[in-house]
Amino acid sequence: MGMINVTELRKGMIFRWEGDLYRVADTTHVTPGNWRGMVQCKMKSIKTGSTKQQRFGTGEKVETVGSEAREMEYLYQSGNDYVFMDQNSFEEHNVPLEMIEDQKGFLLPNTMCQMQYIDGQMVGVDLPTNVNLRVIETEPALKGATVTNQSKSATLETGVTIRVPPFVNPGEMIKVDTRTGEYMERVKE
Repeated sequence: MGMINVTELRKGMIFRWEGDLYRVADTTHVTPGNWRGMVQCKMKSIKTGSTKQQRFGTGEKVETVGSEAREMEYLYQSGNDYVFMDQNSFEEHNVPLEMIEDQKGFLLPNTMCQMQYIDGQMVGVDLPTNVNLRVIETEPALKGATVTNQSKSATLETGVTIRVPPFVNPGEMIKVDTRTGEYMERVKE
């Protein structure tokens, strides 16, 4: 597609570096003391699936690679694969667990996702930016706690545990950011 500065890399972007294709898992802009700024990038190889950390200088550039997106519906898990259905052809596609990674805790049946393809090869799965999930279990709130930034653990219907405000109770629906795994708000039913 084109060259971009590494400071423009965002989670989910695909880029070419040293001849290989990588998908950005996470980036952090770091400015240590009087040193020059740098971008710490956690990236996953499209070819091997291995994850590595790479530190780039803020002036470095990488080549972004365009991908084709197809909307598919998540159906169910079969062993270590997640089964998705193409909404146009109704074909089922198996996606290995490694491609879903830390997002699997936010995936419910019938969730619409964007599958990323490069030259006909699936290279990534993008979940919706937020999903509504039911709280199954939470720690009891601390009585008399008046600090507004306190949080407690909550187990959601998918089995994932996140931090929520003290007023969230079991049985409630909440909105969760799938990119960060953070609580966003309660959902009225």
